[in-house]
Amino acid sequence: MDRFLVIDQDRAAMQQLGLACLEKGVAVAMAETLCEGVRALLSTAVSLIVVDAAQLRLTPREHATLFEGVAPGVPVVVVVRAEAPLEARVAYELSGFRVLSRPVAVEDLVEKAAAAVEATR
Repeated sequence: MDRFLVIDQDRAAMQQLGLACLEKGVAVAMAETLCEGVRALLSTAVSLIVVDAAQLRLTPREHATLFEGVAPGVPVVVVVRAEAPLEARVAYELSGFRVLSRPVAVEDLVEKAAAAVEATR
């Protein structure tokens, strides 16, 4: 079974996404802050990290280094608001993140996780 880590302070959105993932057979670990998410990564194996862009305070490159340090090879999806500037989206993409707009469909996340597995083969 796949397991996604969702890092988001919006509890309602996080729970809605979590329930949708469970319906698709994907387990979900949840964290409200980036610090909680990093602690979860140290003890829980995940196949995908989903993080709200509002949680990311460092530069995209610094976050890429952080996630690669605690969860090597695990793809990261950054969820942005619809009004997020193109420059921010591109910066995340150039740092190796996948970028999706809210609301996020579980099918998109499963697709991103599968694409990452295929890329490592």
